[in-house]
Amino acid sequence: MWDNCCDYDTIREIRVKTTAYIGVGAIDKIDGILGNLKNEGVTSVLCVCGGHAYRASGAWDKAEAAALRQGIVLALYNRVMPNPTTDTINDAAALGRAVNAGAVLAIGGGSPLDCGKGAAVLLANPGKSAEDLFCFRFTPQKALPLVAVNLTHGTGSEVNRFAVVTVAGRNHRSIVGHDCSYPRYAIDDPALMTGLSAEQSRYVSIDALCRVVEAATTTVAGPLAVTLARETVGLVHRWLPTVLAEPQNLKARYGLCLAALQAGVVFDNSLLHMAHALEHPLSRFKKIPHGLALAMLLPAVIGECYAARPDVLAHVLEPLAPGLKGEPEEATAAAKAVENWLFSLGVKQKLLDLGVQESDVEDFCNFIEQTPSLGLLLSVAPVMSSRQRLARIYTNSLRPMP
Repeated sequence: MWDNCCDYDTIREIRVKTTAYIGVGAIDKIDGILGNLKNEGVTSVLCVCGGHAYRASGAWDKAEAAALRQGIVLALYNRVMPNPTTDTINDAAALGRAVNAGAVLAIGGGSPLDCGKGAAVLLANPGKSAEDLFCFRFTPQKALPLVAVNLTHGTGSEVNRFAVVTVAGRNHRSIVGHDCSYPRYAIDDPALMTGLSAEQSRYVSIDALCRVVEAATTTVAGPLAVTLARETVGLVHRWLPTVLAEPQNLKARYGLCLAALQAGVVFDNSLLHMAHALEHPLSRFKKIPHGLALAMLLPAVIGECYAARPDVLAHVLEPLAPGLKGEPEEATAAAKAVENWLFSLGVKQKLLDLGVQESDVEDFCNFIEQTPSLGLLLSVAPVMSSRQRLARIYTNSLRPMP
C-alpha cells in the first residue's frame, strides 16, 4: 500500500553512521571499544551521565573496569539533569579539558547522550561555548570520538546526530545536528534497562513510536523510514505490554531496544514534525514528562496529518489500528484507534488533567513561533503548520476524543 506513494524518481539520502551493539551483554563490548581508542592514543576519557542510573544499571562498573584494564583514565561528570542546559555542557567540557580528554563516553538516556554530543564538539573546538553551538554561531566540522551507552529504549540518540538542549538565559530549547556529532559506537544492552519503572518504560517507548509516526510522514521521508516505522510500531505494540507486566523480561526489553534504535535511524533520515514541536512548551512550562506530552498530542496530530499521508499512516499504524484502507476519510478513526491503544496501556491523561488550560494555547503558539529550531520541524510536516492548526491540536488534546 505505502509504496504507491514513494517516488522512485526522488533521490533520498540514507544515513547509518554509528556502529551499534545490541543484545544482552552488549555492555561487555566497552572493553574492546576503549581498547580501540587507546590504540589511537587516547589516555583520558570524559564520562558524561546523570546522577543515578549510570551506577544503578551496572554500566559504570563495566566501564570503570574496562578503563582500568586499558590504562585509560575516566573523568566522571555525573550532574546531567533532564532537559539539560548549555551551562551543563560547558561544565562537562571544562572537566574534559582539565584532564585532556581524547574521547567522550556518555551513559544514560537522551539527556546525557545529547550532553555528550555537545561536549565532544566543544572539546574538539577550543574557544567555543555551548551557546555558540546551540545558537548556531558556528558549524563544527569535528568532534572527539563519542561512545554512547544507552540506558532507555526511547530517543534513539545513540545512533543519530541530533542533540536538544535548553539555551541558558533564553526561553527555549535548541536542536542541532552535525555530521561530526554521530556517536562512533553505541551500546544497547537490554539488561541495563530492567530497572526502568513502569512509567519510564511507557513514556520512552511511546516516544520511540511517536518519532517514527512523525518521521515516516515528513516531506523528506523515504522508503527506509516508512519500512522501519512500520516495524517499530509493531515492536512497541507487541513488547511494551509484556515489559509492563514482566519488567525483567529480557526478550521484551530487547524488542523495545530494537524499536528505539530503529526510531533513532528513522529520525536521523527523515526528521520529525508537529508532535515533537508542540511538546516543547509542555515540558518547558508545565513540566510534563516528554513521552507523556507526546502521548497526549499524538492522536490529534494524526487527525490533522492523516488525509495528507493516508497510505503511509494506514501501513505504519496497522498494528494499532487494523483495517485502515488508506483513505483520507479515515483520519478520525485512525486517531481514535491510537488514543484507545494509549488508554489500554494506562496512559489516560489529557492536557486538562495535567493543568493545561485553553487559555494557555495562545502562549504555547507564541513560544513555538519564537523558537528558531522548531521552525525546521514544522517546515517538513505533511500539512501546513499554521498557527490555527497548531492551536487546534492543543485544543483537541485537552480532553479525550468524543
